[in-house]
Amino acid sequence: MDFFDLVNISEAYMELVNPTSLEKVLALGRFLRLKEGSRVIDYGCGFGTALVLWAKEFGVTGVGIDIRPYACERAKEKVSAAGLTHRIQIVCGAGAEYPLGETRFDAATCIGASFVWGGYRPALQALRQAVHLQGRVGIGEPYWIRSDAPPEIRQKEPSFHLESELLSIARAEGFDMEYVVRASRDDWDRYEADNWHGLVRWLEANPHHPERNEVTTHLHKVQDDYFSFGREHFGWAMYALAPSLA
Repeated sequence: MDFFDLVNISEAYMELVNPTSLEKVLALGRFLRLKEGSRVIDYGCGFGTALVLWAKEFGVTGVGIDIRPYACERAKEKVSAAGLTHRIQIVCGAGAEYPLGETRFDAATCIGASFVWGGYRPALQALRQAVHLQGRVGIGEPYWIRSDAPPEIRQKEPSFHLESELLSIARAEGFDMEYVVRASRDDWDRYEADNWHGLVRWLEANPHHPERNEVTTHLHKVQDDYFSFGREHFGWAMYALAPSLA
């Protein structure tokens, strides 16, 4: 089964596809200085939850991009149900290929999807290109909680950084880290368990599906990874980055 098919199954009953909360997404919007008329581009927008929240709360307009047709359709339905089709456009495609042209935004966000560009640093470089000189960037990223994680654990997620490294990279790319909106342990548990819930519900509904074993294997792997090392060693946060004043 294709990886994105597994993701679609696991996220079937989710609205927030990151370990955070609606309140924390709104907090990120405040620290990005979103206000009436702000223009936002959200890469890896998932089901459009952040853009809809920001449009309702702050009056933004924006573009959301996601590569999964399933996510795009759900995002479009959410935007339409909220009466925001005049404010929010959902584009289905690869975020790294989205043509900016001469357009620059007041804020660019990538909440949990830096893999769109292959990692945190190239994501910051791309997000910086999407905003004007005074524009702000919001990025959600996992990190190693401590530097003493065993090597065999570190090898499982070679792209992760310590938070001190995330800070240094942000500075090197021309940003000051203005604020951090951190996931709690409850946020992590909710996110992981919501994924398991979607997979279990699918297995219950598809007892004879030819790819059932692949879904079961995926469910057991993500649970094993979370309980054996993820819950102890991984953190996640959203960072509000301002253009450097140096």
